[in-house]
Amino acid sequence: MKNKQTTLNKLNTFILRDKFSISAWEERGLNPSDSEICNRLQSLFNDCANNLIEAVNSDYKPRQLKSILKKSLGSIDRSDYDTEEREFICDYFDTLSKIVSVDFKDNLNGWLYGKVLNTLFKLTSFFKRQDNIVEILSQDCTQCGSKLETFIIKKEEGIPDYSWNIIQCSNCNEFNLLSTGPNIKVMRFGNYKSIEQLPKAEYTEEQANLRLEQIKFFRKK
Repeated sequence: MKNKQTTLNKLNTFILRDKFSISAWEERGLNPSDSEICNRLQSLFNDCANNLIEAVNSDYKPRQLKSILKKSLGSIDRSDYDTEEREFICDYFDTLSKIVSVDFKDNLNGWLYGKVLNTLFKLTSFFKRQDNIVEILSQDCTQCGSKLETFIIKKEEGIPDYSWNIIQCSNCNEFNLLSTGPNIKVMRFGNYKSIEQLPKAEYTEEQANLRLEQIKFFRKK
């Protein structure tokens, strides 16, 4: 782990932060959830951070720190929250995991999308591995016209088209909306990175485009 005192300082700063303030929601382009939800989540994250502080002071190993994060995440019923709230929750767990130098991405993806979907969509950079490509999906970036390619490595009949994907062009950083279609089991990214996945069970194409415009407005630098 990094310097212990630095880690403790960051955890204490995290506790003092008003994590679900109106401005925090607005920065994400969202309307605030009701105060009961915000207060409950604020308390949960502060408890988790306090537990991590005790663990760091006791020189816990990374796997023990990860257990604290897993226990806290596991105490949250994802069905109690909408998509935006779940994403917000995951972002703060990701922040805590980075403070204590623990790899927690798979746990967060499993909680956010469900274990089955997370297993099906292990999306990693295409250039990290050499795989047999069975199909290439391509669309033009809406800003610079670059080819945004998705490399299909494996297809399997019966896999639904689960989500809309908001992606960011590696050439100009513009945000775009991607839908890959059904029957895709393994795929790799080309000239873009994934920003958000929006379940099609919860988002129409119109709603997905609205979320895309929110991201363009609030996140684009």
